[in-house]
Amino acid sequence: QVQLVESGGGLVQPGGSLRLSCATAGINLLYDARGWFRQAPGQERERVSCITSDGRVVYADSVKGRFTISKDNAKNTVYLQMNSLKPETTGVYFCAADVTGSYCAASQSDYEYWGQGTQVTVSS
Repeated sequence: QVQLVESGGGLVQPGGSLRLSCATAGINLLYDARGWFRQAPGQERERVSCITSDGRVVYADSVKGRFTISKDNAKNTVYLQMNSLKPETTGVYFCAADVTGSYCAASQSDYEYWGQGTQVTVSS
């Protein structure tokens, strides 16, 4: 059974920080790529970041320099450190896994497994 569970979301003021976690079971970070997607109100779901099995990373232009994706293979957990948060960051963040390739796919259709999402709200 494959399971992805996000945590760490919440309400934060602009300029603040949050750390999202994605704990997984049934799949291994040594063999797949993991992505973080954001769905903002009234917007399509978009990829925020991705990390490959060998540690290569990709970031959306909107978060470069502020977000950092990482993983702990032993814990089978992926993290997204979010700093200097802006109101535009608000949305539901989803963790997803692509078990068919070792590259970072941009489209959500390339990811086979998804978590339920965690809400991130940036507001003063």
